[in-house]
Amino acid sequence: MHELPVTESILNIVIKHALKANVKKVVSISLKIGEMSDLEDEWIQKYFDYLSKDTIAEGAKLNIEKVPVKFRCNACSEVYPVKIRQAGTFECPACNSLEATMVSGREYHIKDMEVI
Repeated sequence: MHELPVTESILNIVIKHALKANVKKVVSISLKIGEMSDLEDEWIQKYFDYLSKDTIAEGAKLNIEKVPVKFRCNACSEVYPVKIRQAGTFECPACNSLEATMVSGREYHIKDMEVI
């Protein structure tokens, strides 16, 4: 259910920028969503379809790109991908340190829009 407020925020941003640019119709929107965000693509599109009725974004297709989870090792600065769904520790493949900072995987943002 947390997709609803996120989708509403996306729609508001899209409409704001489309109106500023005198756009007639928003055809598609490309989103980047981190794998750790727990946002479901199907629900985002369903909520978007519902919320965008009678707006310039009605009928727009959402193209969702999943951003992988990556960590940066605090010891050696190696950046490495992590499969969150796998159990276990997330040690650095370069130095085996367990101290790391997440650098991607929780974000969501609008990458671009196709408009008429």
